[in-house]
Parts: sequence; C-alpha cells; structure tokens
Amino acid sequence: MEGSAIRLRDLRKSFGDTSAVAGVDLEIRDGEFFSMLGPSGSGKTTVLRMIAGFETPTAGVIELAGQDVTGRAPFERDVHTVFQDYALFPHMTVEQNVAYSLKVRGTPKAERLARARKALAEVRLDGYGGRRPSQLSGGQRQRVALARALVGRPRVLLLDEPLGALDLKLREQMQIELKALQREVGITFVFVTHDQEEALTMSDRVAVFHQGRIEQVGTPAEIYERPATAFVASFVGTSNLLAGDTARRVLGEDGTHSIRPEKIRVLKEAEAADDPGVATAVGTVAEVVYLGDATRFLVDLDGGGRLTALQQNLDTSAEDVAAYRGTRVRLRWQRGHAVRVPD
Repeated sequence: MEGSAIRLRDLRKSFGDTSAVAGVDLEIRDGEFFSMLGPSGSGKTTVLRMIAGFETPTAGVIELAGQDVTGRAPFERDVHTVFQDYALFPHMTVEQNVAYSLKVRGTPKAERLARARKALAEVRLDGYGGRRPSQLSGGQRQRVALARALVGRPRVLLLDEPLGALDLKLREQMQIELKALQREVGITFVFVTHDQEEALTMSDRVAVFHQGRIEQVGTPAEIYERPATAFVASFVGTSNLLAGDTARRVLGEDGTHSIRPEKIRVLKEAEAADDPGVATAVGTVAEVVYLGDATRFLVDLDGGGRLTALQQNLDTSAEDVAAYRGTRVRLRWQRGHAVRVPD
C-alpha cells in the first residue's frame, strides 16, 4: 500500500501454550513517529522483534514498503534496531562504531567516514568521533547508537525502550531531541515503551497494547481524550472510571464513563452551577497529595464512589492545600468531559 512503511496482517506469536501476540492488524505510515505502548507482557516488544526479523511469527504477514518480508532474515529488511543497552563495541572509537555497518557492506573508507561524521553531527556529537564509548555519558552513548542506526539511512528505525536506562531529567531531554531528530531525517520511527508520558510526548500516533492485542490506535490527543476502552482510560494517564450505581447517581447515565482528574474543579460546597452543560457532585476530601506544581484531591462522594481531581498550584502552597483534608467540597466538570467507554 502506497504511503505505508509497515503493514501487519493478523500477526500472531505463541511460545508453547502462551499466546504473546494474539492477532494484530496495524499500518504504520511513511515518515511518522509511531509508538507501541503497553505494560510488560502486552506483546509490544514481541511485535517489534517480529518486524525486525528476530522472531518468526506463528501466523500472519509482515509487509515493509508493500513487500512481504515475513520469511526474510533481519539483514534482508530495510530496518535498523536501537536497543536499551546501546550494544556499542567498547574496543572501537565512536566513529568506528558508527561506520561499522558501512564497513561490513564494503563501503569505501572515505565515504563511510564522511557518512559517519555526518550522522554524528545529526545527533549533535561533532568532535566526539575519536572517543571510546566508556568515555561518554549515558545520553551520549544513546546518541552514538542512534547515529549508528541512521548512518545507513534505513527505511524504518525500530527503538526498543531506548531511553529506559537514563535518569528522569535526561530521559525527558532525549524525548524532545529524539522527536526533533525524527522530523529532521524523515525516517519512520517505531518506538516501544511502557511509559505513557513518553508515548504522548513524542508520537504522531500510538497503539495501546494489552494481552497480545491492540486496544486502540490514534493520535496522543485521541488516546488521552477519547479512550476506546476502560483499559486505555486507566493505563494512559490517570482516569476516574464511573460505572453502575455510581454512574447513575453522579452522571444520570448507565454504562462506564471516564473523567480525567484535570478536567474536574474543586469548589466550596455552597458553590452551585446552573449551567446545563456542567455536572457537579458533593463529597468530602479524603486525601490531599501535594505534587509541587499541582495538587491531587481524592474526594469521597455522597452518592458513593470516589473521584480524583487535579488542580494546578497557581496561588497555593503545601500548607494551603493540606487544609482541604476532611473538608466538604463540590466537584464541577463539563458534561462532555465524561467519556463513555465500552464495558
């Protein structure tokens, strides 16, 4: 299919009696940053390894650029994989590491060194070519691994939790840099992660995996604002799920509904709302969690159930918000922010 970098049709993988991937259909477009998100054991990494050729599907078809590559060896596929552990050769210089795949292909020395230096420049490591991996920081080694993957200009770059070994601050910095790099080089990136914020930050689209299947595919905004299932609502970010008697009492509707905590405002109990587009519920603050830039309120509702609300600390301190514990409040949200999800 034109414009399709990867197409998976009814892809399955079993290990003995265990079904790791239970029928995945997916199309990833040329030039997009696509993330496969899910908890451990959800099947996302197994799908990535099958695309790379490291695992053989039990059933199904893998197409790259419209060509069936299901039975091809990894080196016969126009993809490159970046792993969490970088897999750099410690006895080689940075430049030699980056140029290694070109050397194996028989690329003339002058050309491969020029391409290696260009790839290092793309990841902002000019002047680092003569160093050894042991002389670099974790973030720099990750950039070397990216440069080595990019030097051959593969059609698809597969990234298997590549930022998992970095500390939080560096990981957040690398998220921004990685997305900027992908825009610059224009190569399709397929990124595997269990970190919801990471997927939402970098991706053009996200596939949420659960128990070997895809629960939802969409843009970060679609996944977050309009979750297709209760699992997606609970796994991607924090969500309040109202169902049964609680949903009927609070929302006046049957079914299961998702409300994101940041959509809920915490007001004094006496403050009412006559706007028909607004829903409210009264309750008691059971717990207050101060997060620095925001505060999380856990409110036990008079009508049963508990809602979590998140408010930015624009004019409040830790001492201010702590005083809310045990107080009576009214929660307020736009009715459209309570999203119905399949039971």
